[in-house]
Amino acid sequence: MKITRIRATPVNIPLEAPIWWSGGHYPGTSKIVVEVETDQGIVGLGEAPSVEVLPTIMAMGDRLRGFDPLDIAGCEVACVPPWQIVQNTDDSSTVKAFGAIEIALWDIRGKVWNVPLYTLLGGKVRDEIQFTEYFGFRPGHEMSPSAIVDYCLSMREKHGSTAFEGKLILGRPSLEVETVKLLRDALGPDATIRLDSNMQWSLATARRILDQLREYNVRNYEDPVGTFEEMAALRRHSTIPFSTHVPDLRRAVALGTPDSFVTNFAVLGGIGRSIRFIGACEAMGVGFWCYSGDAGICTAAYLHVSAATQWIQEPSQSLFRWQVGDVIEGGPFRQTNNVVPVPQGPGLGVTLDRKALDHWHKHFTENGPLDHFHDPLRPGKYRRLPLH
Repeated sequence: MKITRIRATPVNIPLEAPIWWSGGHYPGTSKIVVEVETDQGIVGLGEAPSVEVLPTIMAMGDRLRGFDPLDIAGCEVACVPPWQIVQNTDDSSTVKAFGAIEIALWDIRGKVWNVPLYTLLGGKVRDEIQFTEYFGFRPGHEMSPSAIVDYCLSMREKHGSTAFEGKLILGRPSLEVETVKLLRDALGPDATIRLDSNMQWSLATARRILDQLREYNVRNYEDPVGTFEEMAALRRHSTIPFSTHVPDLRRAVALGTPDSFVTNFAVLGGIGRSIRFIGACEAMGVGFWCYSGDAGICTAAYLHVSAATQWIQEPSQSLFRWQVGDVIEGGPFRQTNNVVPVPQGPGLGVTLDRKALDHWHKHFTENGPLDHFHDPLRPGKYRRLPLH
């Protein structure tokens, strides 16, 4: 089998309404859908986490024409310079670009042997994967603590959800504390409540907030401050676990925090390197769960890897409920009673919805990539952190 062509299609995946985060409004995400075509008619699906890697993926497609798609190591050597140099002193977009292609190569492997990805990874230890609901301040929707509480209660009533994560990012510490108090009172002692701060707080403010949150059993706080060193200082004042999107395991082990990583597989260089990274986390006692906001293909990869990996115990993040679409047939995924079943088809177990792909690609070409950093309160200016 030989690779004949790699297609790379940028798409927008909007949310039903933007959510406030530390950079301003988050209206959705822009991704690249990767299709690795072969001379035997088998096509593998992958997904890149951001659209700026499009030229790199196209260049890698030219380079990989004629390669054996089952030889993932050979494909990597042809596309990625020395890994340590690229990740630490050069442009990490090379890693993300190949990571998207690598996911597609695993999809091809599963299709060749007609088995799900989790079988290639050694078999599954669970049939359903946990995901959280998401909450936050959304213009036109929930813009007060009581509205967020009502939303979470409605998700519990409609979908059996008892695990919640959210961004309470308006730069007002008292508002965050008030919202968490109301959530805990309404949801009860057993519900999971996690917070995602996107580095909005200064160390001094974070100390004060975490002290006030102590009694509300917050399961995890993601990126409360801007650096691992600040998290280490914050650890002396709080027992709430911390997580981050920055996958620097060596630093986390050296400093004793953060407690978990939350990231995208393509950011780590693909499924193979993600498995190795998760294994290293397990050896060092550092947690891992998966990112949110994808076009459906990377989500399928999360489901399979989580099914095959005992170490992933915490619910992964989820914006599923807010996505107005994705690029797979039957998508977006939706959780019921906190879980999503693992796809059972060969490879990733998902099929590309060509009509949806064309629709969201047209959205991209007509509107450009979705802007994560627009602040309607300060048009034309970018925010600076910390917010308080």
